[in-house]
Amino acid sequence: MSGAELTSIATSVGGMLLHQATTAPHREAFRHPEGDGWTSLTWQQTKDYAFELGAGLVSLGIEVEDRVGIASSTRIEWVLADLGIMCAGGATTTVYPTTKAEDVGYILNDAEVKVVFAEDADQVSKALELAAESPALSTIVQIDGDTVEDARVISWDRLRELGREWIGEHPDGLEQIIGGLTKDNLATLIYTSGTTGRPKGVRLVHDCWLYEGDSVDAVNILSPDDLQYLWLPLSHVFGKALLAIQLRIGFATAVDGRIDRIVAGLGEVRPTFMAGAPRIFEKVRATVMMREKSAIATKIFEWAFGVGRRTIPTRIANRPLTGLDKIRYAIARKLVFSKLENTMGGRVRFFISGSAALSREVQEWFYAAGLLILEGYGLTESSAAIFVNLPDGRTKFGTVGPPLPGTEVKIADDGEILVKGRAVMRGYHNRAEETAEVLVDGWFHTGDIGELDSDDYLRITDRKKDLIKTSGGKYVAPQKVTGVLKAECPYLSEVIVHGEHRKYITALLTLDGDAIRGWAEQNGLGELSYADLTQHPQVKELIDGYVQEANGKLERWETIKRFAILPSDLSVDSGEVTPSMKVRRKTVIDRNQDLLDTLYDAD
Repeated sequence: MSGAELTSIATSVGGMLLHQATTAPHREAFRHPEGDGWTSLTWQQTKDYAFELGAGLVSLGIEVEDRVGIASSTRIEWVLADLGIMCAGGATTTVYPTTKAEDVGYILNDAEVKVVFAEDADQVSKALELAAESPALSTIVQIDGDTVEDARVISWDRLRELGREWIGEHPDGLEQIIGGLTKDNLATLIYTSGTTGRPKGVRLVHDCWLYEGDSVDAVNILSPDDLQYLWLPLSHVFGKALLAIQLRIGFATAVDGRIDRIVAGLGEVRPTFMAGAPRIFEKVRATVMMREKSAIATKIFEWAFGVGRRTIPTRIANRPLTGLDKIRYAIARKLVFSKLENTMGGRVRFFISGSAALSREVQEWFYAAGLLILEGYGLTESSAAIFVNLPDGRTKFGTVGPPLPGTEVKIADDGEILVKGRAVMRGYHNRAEETAEVLVDGWFHTGDIGELDSDDYLRITDRKKDLIKTSGGKYVAPQKVTGVLKAECPYLSEVIVHGEHRKYITALLTLDGDAIRGWAEQNGLGELSYADLTQHPQVKELIDGYVQEANGKLERWETIKRFAILPSDLSVDSGEVTPSMKVRRKTVIDRNQDLLDTLYDAD
């Protein structure tokens, strides 16, 4: 499938910023925490701030396509630094603040980063330690805290001062740089966190980001009147794409990367939409379901969700409820669903889920309560979104929606999803052979397995490399098994399915700390630690009950015959989860091979 012709408002990301500052200078662009409240920047103020940073970079010697790193969590300064780099004609190179030192050194050196924005003294120290491995690195700009004393380190404010001085000498200098950029200039180098091997630098040009904005604008799901709540890691392609979409459409964004503040922030900001990873929605559902209630409240809760589920087909088709359904749903909303809506700020039109597969059951649970989650699909190599479900009767649960306009898609003979279009990367940095393996005749080989329905809605069934072949010759898709089990059991955090060349399927499980502690408090085990709970007979019996329920929804060869609960959850620090929250399945299995062997030895 291919979409309609799209129109861009500029030829670069910096050009989009200039467009917004020119056409809507006094409109709110960004909102961010300050003290005990929030403060705003207009589009004009954002442009002026970005110009100071961009001019400062030019004064430090940054030229078109020179790489500038950002090693920081999500905050307004990340956004402004990125926009400054775009206005200077540089290429933003993203570094997760949790990235291990050896990988940071590899990224800085491989990308030949000349300047890096470092969030605080810890990130500065990491960069200084690795500076010898990165001969191109000349300057570190410290965003926050007392500036580290080193000739190579300057403060955020000092960079702005350098920028103001440069602008004074070159009043139209940045406009000239932006005007000289083309859609094919390198804009961003994003290093995939990767579940195996060294990170790969994905080369995304300005046109990739222009496409994200153009295509989402074309499907008409967002307007300048929307307000986004943005907490996602901006080092990840998903967060960066959301900024590009904002620059194209012109809505405002509240930026706050503190995950523990999401619920409070939603209540304060009252956004109209928010994007998130499936784990966030799973945790919200688990928290609500496990909240202690009286017997009467429990019955009302279950009745309300029963009404919500029964009315899904009518509401998802954008048809009005009638008769008793209308009355029952109104009562359910008043008694139960309105509380959940108010927790989210009361104005959310929809959520967007990406980065990993979202369970259909979780999606339907939210929609039963009137909260729509639009699942989308994309990869770092496709500048994030290339498929997305649409509201207003155009959503199909269990799919990631149709391709965005301008993206072509086809399914290979082996089921692999192939895509082509403006969003696709221009290759891996310094890796010609690996680029040639995945980019063939313009088609990007995603590595994912899926199928298209008659309306070109895509359903992802699994990762090509993750399919498990049992000793009986049956293929098992771990993603399916994981989705069914997580949908049944609100206490689970991660599910690692195993069974390659084995007689049957087993699984390593980790528990959601908040959910299992809540259960423990209600069942007289509140004094036990997380690790002790994972091995307690009552907990194992609890989880086994959910596993058996999930098995009833799977084919016989897909069922989990035995499982083990790990004594700690997976984490980025342990190297078992990538910074973008993808499980490094091979790492987890290798570290727990002896435990897995006992699950088969028990035969």
